[in-house]
Amino acid sequence: MSWATSSPGMAVSKQPEGATVDGPEAPASKRRKIVVVGLGMVGVAFIEKLLKLDAKRREYDVVVIGEEAHVAYNRVGLTSFFQHRKEENLYLNTKEWYGSHAEGALNYHLNTKVTEIKPKEKVVLTSSGEAVSYDALILATGSDAVLPKHTPGHDAKGVFVYRTIEDLQKLIEFSATVKGTTGAVVGGGLLGLEAAKAMMDLEDFKQVKLIERNRWVLSRQLDGEAGGLVVELVRNLGLDVMLSKRVGKIEVDENNAVKGVVFEDGERMDCTCLMFAIGIKARDELARAAGLACADRGGGITVDDDLRTSDPDIYAIGECSSWQKQTFGLIAPGIEQADVLSFNLTQAKVHSPRKFKQPDLSTKLKLLGVEVASFGDFFADRDGPKDLPKRHVKKEGEQTKVQALTNGPPVPAVKALTYKDPFQSVYKKYIFTPDGKYLLGGMMIGDTKDYVKLVPMVKSKKALDVLPSEFIVGASKDGEENADDLSDDTQICSCHNVTKGDVASVVKDGSCKSIGEVKSCTKAGTGCGGCMPLVQSIFNNAMKDMGQEVLNHLCPHFKYSRADLYNIIYVKKLHGFAAVMKEVGTDPESLGCEVCKPAIGSILASMFNKHVMEKPLHGLQDTNDRYLGNIQRNGTFSVIPRVAGGEISPDKLIVIGQVAKKYGLYTKITGGQRIDMFGAKKQDLLDIWTELVAGGMESGHAYAKSLRTVKSCVGTTWCRFGIGDSVGMAVRLEERYKSIRAPHKIKGGVSGCVRECAEAQNKDFGLIATEKGFNIFVGGNGGATPKHSEILAKDVPPDDVIPILDRYLMFYMRTADKLQRTARWLEQLPGGIKYLREVVLEDKLGICADLEKQMQELIGTFFCEWTEAINDPEKRKQFEQFANTSETKDPAVEGIVERNQPRPSYWAKNSALEDFKGTRWSNLTWQPIVEASKFTDVETGSSRTVLRGDTQLAVFKLKGKYYASQQMCPHKRTFGLSDGLIGESTGPECGNDKKLWVSCPYHKRNFQLNGEVDFGANDKGAGSCSNDTSMSIATFAAEEREDGWVYLKLPSVHELDNVLGTKKWAVKANESEDPFADLDKKLGLKKGLRGTRMGAQTIGAVPGTGNMDARQAVSAAAAPRIDW
Repeated sequence: MSWATSSPGMAVSKQPEGATVDGPEAPASKRRKIVVVGLGMVGVAFIEKLLKLDAKRREYDVVVIGEEAHVAYNRVGLTSFFQHRKEENLYLNTKEWYGSHAEGALNYHLNTKVTEIKPKEKVVLTSSGEAVSYDALILATGSDAVLPKHTPGHDAKGVFVYRTIEDLQKLIEFSATVKGTTGAVVGGGLLGLEAAKAMMDLEDFKQVKLIERNRWVLSRQLDGEAGGLVVELVRNLGLDVMLSKRVGKIEVDENNAVKGVVFEDGERMDCTCLMFAIGIKARDELARAAGLACADRGGGITVDDDLRTSDPDIYAIGECSSWQKQTFGLIAPGIEQADVLSFNLTQAKVHSPRKFKQPDLSTKLKLLGVEVASFGDFFADRDGPKDLPKRHVKKEGEQTKVQALTNGPPVPAVKALTYKDPFQSVYKKYIFTPDGKYLLGGMMIGDTKDYVKLVPMVKSKKALDVLPSEFIVGASKDGEENADDLSDDTQICSCHNVTKGDVASVVKDGSCKSIGEVKSCTKAGTGCGGCMPLVQSIFNNAMKDMGQEVLNHLCPHFKYSRADLYNIIYVKKLHGFAAVMKEVGTDPESLGCEVCKPAIGSILASMFNKHVMEKPLHGLQDTNDRYLGNIQRNGTFSVIPRVAGGEISPDKLIVIGQVAKKYGLYTKITGGQRIDMFGAKKQDLLDIWTELVAGGMESGHAYAKSLRTVKSCVGTTWCRFGIGDSVGMAVRLEERYKSIRAPHKIKGGVSGCVRECAEAQNKDFGLIATEKGFNIFVGGNGGATPKHSEILAKDVPPDDVIPILDRYLMFYMRTADKLQRTARWLEQLPGGIKYLREVVLEDKLGICADLEKQMQELIGTFFCEWTEAINDPEKRKQFEQFANTSETKDPAVEGIVERNQPRPSYWAKNSALEDFKGTRWSNLTWQPIVEASKFTDVETGSSRTVLRGDTQLAVFKLKGKYYASQQMCPHKRTFGLSDGLIGESTGPECGNDKKLWVSCPYHKRNFQLNGEVDFGANDKGAGSCSNDTSMSIATFAAEEREDGWVYLKLPSVHELDNVLGTKKWAVKANESEDPFADLDKKLGLKKGLRGTRMGAQTIGAVPGTGNMDARQAVSAAAAPRIDW
């Protein structure tokens, strides 16, 4: 069974050691027994699909009873038997395959005919005298070749049908006795042409003739012109085709052997062998005898859309079944029925059952060496279209005779585009809607290479983006758009106004040879960092243009890429940053930097999943992970509990409301279907989490580079259009992958049908329910550079979704670059989506079992990070606002109330550009500020915030030494430097004077902590900013003394507050203007709201609703309804 769009199928690896499967395996005593009657192509297809879909749950044992002496073989390829004469070459599976399954999973019986079905007893009786019980009975008895018993001589020696291996063996034996005579085939359809080729391949007959009652062959697939071309081609190959002929009588000799044929028109023809290939008849005699409903005309066991017969425990599939009074002689509809039934028996518990629908009767064959294909509604121009796209379905009344005369004939419902090349013997006819926007079907002779592309176009019913003529003559090459890169004057970094040309020039003139040097030289990427993928791309292209090697090193501290480091850490089992630095760092004793620390922290988390607040790991985390919440611009945090799949109970909603109200939090629904609570103070986080956890909730990991949400629509849970339980699948996926950390955040989505309400096609992974399961999309994202996802696999049964996503996500986690979303990773993956399919679905690298095992081990380590922090006294200490006092400070951005909710006022327009590092303090004295026990001795460093008067200070302990600075970053006047990542310069040029810096967690301004203050230079010495020389910070000497306290050399409290006081630099509401003031005035709104009207009255202020405005009602005359 193939999930991939272009690969042979998903490689099913053995269960990884230590891994578990989804769903418990049923005990043998509780397994249901399925009996399959018939071991043909459809019967074995059903068994294969059922065994695969049931592999995890093991709910069924299968018994199959075959009437022939052979295991299932390829009837479509019977003609090849004349070349090799070996039955086993036709077998669809080896004989060993039937015995290779789990004990009891499959039992088979050959040369055994089922003689009776007893529905009440749920038993079938066999020719060998056995009674076989069943829980579900599948009838796949197929059909018999039609032999016209009303025709005199039909039972003569030399009359054959073309159906089984035995039929061919009898023909081979007989032909040897009539060498040099004429053989004939009656029937010019697909089977007739195959039979004619078989007789020609025997080389026993002097001449082979094909007798067809119509004016051309393949009349069920081709029109007259196409069928006539086939006749011409096969005649050139030596087959004598006789058209418009009906057999009236078969002449026999005294031994009842065929000697000729008399046609209904009186003409006579000599022949010794006659093979009938005029159709098939459904084998429904068993079902009729058992009282099952069967079709009166044409025969066949009547089934509904579930393939169920009139007995609820008996099903019929393949040529023996009659669906909507139709039987199908092609193999494809039978395989589709097997697919539907096996799916419903195994997957319908977690997905809406599939329905059998009008099958696709497209055909592509090579008959007597002639390529022939028909697809879609190939007779739409002759019989009228059967299934037009909705926009083309019009309700039109019949025209009167007068209207027909005045208006002319009605516009045709379709238009055909025809191409015929008599020199190359090529014929193509494609049928379109009248506007040429939709392809409906067609036929091809001689050149069928476009068949595989055209069939999906018809099935999808999507509007075409090319002209119909391009299907024949190809696309025009003139005037194609040029896809050049951005121009040199395009701004790529808005933080520092850096253009593409700025980056490219410093690379090409030799100034910068690494991405780190580019950042230092141009400042690009040193602000918010959002431009870094583009900067990296420009750098790579410039280096390639110069013929230089592009180094993908993580940072100056590691001459390896993130993927390289992942493999090193994985193989060597390195469990900490210091161990990694000593093993492969450029300086074994380095503190690292703001680039490598979080990258290695992410790798360690994605392997071992230790709590990120553990002492050795805490210093690797950016501020969000450091305090398990997203830091906001006023220094508070947002709190987002897990709402798996967007499904939440009223009780949990009440808990969220109570918590938000108690702690004065701003609430908003997120794009990922969760509820975000903003404005939580660091010192309140533990209490907030405690109440949420007590209410049955857990961390939503919205702060981490990990799975965020799996968005869903309601699917079959509520929606009348849903065909898949999107909520159920989304909940299961979110529960599985919650908390796992990756190179970047991961978002998922599950839609219950093609209406795509969950927007699954712009997610890192997305599922869209189909009738056969789910289509899996990967590598999409929104954000600054949105990208539509690409399809990884189609029609995946629910049970197989998890293994595929396990492999995909773990392969991404192993190989992606730092901070690389799946979209960019897939774009840069050599071979792209095709290679990803080969790795994930076909196991090209032989690592799928290991990927599944590693993911299962990682998932098994899950814990709620909030709960762990609540219950750990050491972790609780990290949430103190100040390490030296229990006093607290309100956020340093003045709050306002808007739409009845609190929020911080807008950013101040101006940065604090005072020369803080150059401050000439009048008098500095050593003062005991904080106990040394508040700091930890870890390789990544330790830091705390302290309060002195009204001034907040940041104190750092790095490699046993202490450093101190102001807490405020001048850029946006935020107070958070103590929570920034510490960096250390590296390289031989640094000598013993290595720079230590802190990177502000808000916008990554890097301030030097060590060294002497250089009063004459903005960009040098302690307090200087390496990536924005317009600003600086004040630094202070610090040391630990024998009394166990850390002393800072500070000015008086009064002087300190005059320069650095919190109140002085707190952002006030009046420092910025309301950007919507003019718009609100123009529209008559108050903070975006207008009065709510009920009837002709306007409701005034309603407490708690956000509607705080009451205005006089404005009446207006109602305009007629506009129907769009």
